[in-house]
Amino acid sequence: MKLRAKGQVTIPTEVREHLGLHEGDEVDFVIRGNIVQITRAEHNRSVGRQVAGRLRGRGSSGMSTDEIMELLRGED
Repeated sequence: MKLRAKGQVTIPTEVREHLGLHEGDEVDFVIRGNIVQITRAEHNRSVGRQVAGRLRGRGSSGMSTDEIMELLRGED
């Protein structure tokens, strides 16, 4: 991993997926000696986003987006 001019590094895809990180999420750094631990900043995420992050990609309803929206909107 290479450090860029502005002090940025890219978190590898497998790490982002494991932590459920998405663009705009915040992370915390814990420094212990020469080890840096990156964790998802839970305090900055709503409960809904935390649940959605954990469930993302874990199943399928077998319904199209239009069918789901129709179901959610109910009868007119």
